[in-house]
Parts: sequence; C-alpha cells; structure tokens
Amino acid sequence: MVRSDARENRARILEAARQAFAEDGETSMNQVAQRSGVGAGTLYRNFPTREALVLSVYQREVEQIIDTVAGLLATLPPLEALRCWTTDLVAAMRKKHGLGDALSPSAHQTITEQTYGPVIAAITQLLDAGKRDGTIRADADPGDFLQLTGALWRAASDRSQPMLGLILDGLSTEQQR
Repeated sequence: MVRSDARENRARILEAARQAFAEDGETSMNQVAQRSGVGAGTLYRNFPTREALVLSVYQREVEQIIDTVAGLLATLPPLEALRCWTTDLVAAMRKKHGLGDALSPSAHQTITEQTYGPVIAAITQLLDAGKRDGTIRADADPGDFLQLTGALWRAASDRSQPMLGLILDGLSTEQQR
C-alpha cells in the first residue's frame, strides 16, 4: 500500500508537470521537482525518466477526459455531449503531439495502446446514448469515429470545430438533420 504522503507527492508532481509542460514542452525534470516542491530523489523515484513523467501526465489527462462522460450525458443531449467530449479529447491529442520530441516512437505507441481501449469505451457510451434516443445512427462505430477525429488534432485550430460539425452531422439520424 502506498503511503498517503507518497500519493500526495505523486499527485503534486503530476500537476506541476502538467502545468509546466503546457507552458513549455522543454521543461526539465529539475524544474518540475522545484515546481512541485519535492526533491529530485522523490521525483526520480516516482518517474525514473522524463518520458515516464510525460506519459503519466498524458495518461492522467486522458483518464480525466474519460471520467467526464457520465456527467456530460447527465446534463446534455448525447450528440452535444459527444461534441463537448470530443473537443476535449482533441485538445489532449494536440498536447500529446506537441510533446513530440519528448516522446520516443515506442512511447507514442505505449500511450496509444494504454488509452485506446478506455477511449473506445467512452465513445461507445456516448454513441450508445445517442442510438437509444434516436439521434445517432445505429451503424455509428466507435473505432471509425476515433479514426475520423484523429484528423481534427492535425487541422488548424480554427478548422477543428467546423470539421467536427461535419463528422457529427454524418452521425446524426435523418430526423436530426
């Protein structure tokens, strides 16, 4: 069992790293340690490499996005919940891509493998809600949707919302168009 102070240190490190990487993708491990108020030993005990830290930050962000699905579906119609959720996912994908040099090809592969299943499950939950209320086509596939949205993070930021609108229009049932 992990001690509570160790859990708190880890959480502080991840939050400090998230903020630091958002400001400057070249942030060093020492800068993260200083920002989080822990010694270098504590930082390296939790994250032996910068890449491990970057992967953990990204993994945590994806988990937080996935955790929003239920709340979105509780407050928004499924198609609008899907729009909001996808916008957040695209922002996270852009961040991961922006860290490009910090991650080796194998690290990119690792994070993709770790997040694919949970992301597909979240998309399935959103699509299924729309299928149940008749606003999303019955043949909408979570894997196809993820593949299509993969193009959004590559698009100019001012184009991603219009492109997402086209994707969502394609998912809508005839009664919604």
